[in-house]
Amino acid sequence: MAETGPILAWTLVSECAIPSDIDQILVNGEKAIAAYKTFRDSAIFTNKRLIVRDAQGLTGKKVEIYSLPYTNIYMWSSENGHGIFNFNSEIELWTKAGHIKINLNKGLDIRRLDKLISEAILGS
Repeated sequence: MAETGPILAWTLVSECAIPSDIDQILVNGEKAIAAYKTFRDSAIFTNKRLIVRDAQGLTGKKVEIYSLPYTNIYMWSSENGHGIFNFNSEIELWTKAGHIKINLNKGLDIRRLDKLISEAILGS
């Protein structure tokens, strides 16, 4: 599969409360499972997709929403960081839209996200 463009990358900084306004865009049977603060906004993992909200502009009032259904993921990898010089972990997703990298700051549970993705893709 040819890449469609540059690698899209997000960094998850810390776990946070699930934003209350996310219910507005969830479909029937979809539920938010976990949310993470990104540098400008948040990423929400549901049982059906990954939603990334990206605040834009100087004021951050303009918000772009990325929605990645797990059914569009062909392959994924996870790498946990260990050692003195390696603190971050990462998940890479190969999708119909291209290659996506999700970096996790120190202290975030990469295996939780790996299992969430596994259950969403392989569990049904």
